[in-house]
Amino acid sequence: MLGRNRIQIKTPEQILTMRRAGLVVAEGLAAMGAAAVPGATTADLDRIGREVLARNNASSNFLNYGADWGIPPYPGVACISVNEVIVHGIPDARELHEGDTVSVDYGAIVDGWHGDGARTFLVGDVSDEVRELSEATRESMWAGIATIAAGARIGDVSAAVQISLESHERSYGIIREYTGHGIGTEMHMDPDVPNWGRAHRGPRITTGMCLCVEPMATLGSEDTATLDDEWTVRTVDGSWASHWENTVAVTDTGLWVLTEPDGGKAELEARGVPFGPID
Repeated sequence: MLGRNRIQIKTPEQILTMRRAGLVVAEGLAAMGAAAVPGATTADLDRIGREVLARNNASSNFLNYGADWGIPPYPGVACISVNEVIVHGIPDARELHEGDTVSVDYGAIVDGWHGDGARTFLVGDVSDEVRELSEATRESMWAGIATIAAGARIGDVSAAVQISLESHERSYGIIREYTGHGIGTEMHMDPDVPNWGRAHRGPRITTGMCLCVEPMATLGSEDTATLDDEWTVRTVDGSWASHWENTVAVTDTGLWVLTEPDGGKAELEARGVPFGPID
């Protein structure tokens, strides 16, 4: 199951289990997105994420993460990051306000197999530049996903994300310190999937691999700072950020986006990419 460079190759049956985990992630993200309204707290969103896990007999791959690293274990089932916070925001009593953005990173484990996804939600009426940042980040995720294919290389995915983010008239900061990753029996596995890079470089993609494509971008600099809680990562310049992520399986017939309710069918077909669900 583990091949060269410790990259885990999954059987169709294992990918089917990961799809179950991915659907829990999709359900939780949708529920938390619907609840991301003015007056809600980030703790409220985390509570909803917990309810979705319990309803589906799934467990959290975020809760207590990092306990073996000598840092405080992560206390939530979702990383909930508001405005200038890029990633790993800890759920608390912070209220959301009209015009905020909130990026939710959420995962689930079903029968030992992981799913992981992230969305940026817009709270009420937001500025055009914030809306465009989120859409640019979302589009760069799909640009990266569209390059995944057996025989391609990880650098092709990275280059596609970077080119997409750099294709806009406005300059966005591309977060380089945090990357996408492999996923399977652990949430974070080989290979790393950076959000910048050169095509035709890096590990070769094969059928049975599962990858998380996970761009993060800002309205300003790419420079980051970690707060004293040892988790919350924010922009140094105070610019707002966006974060999108999906878990993608490479099958014999194409791609299956495990954390999208439709498996990614609409987005993949719009880009001319083979959609490859496992029956």
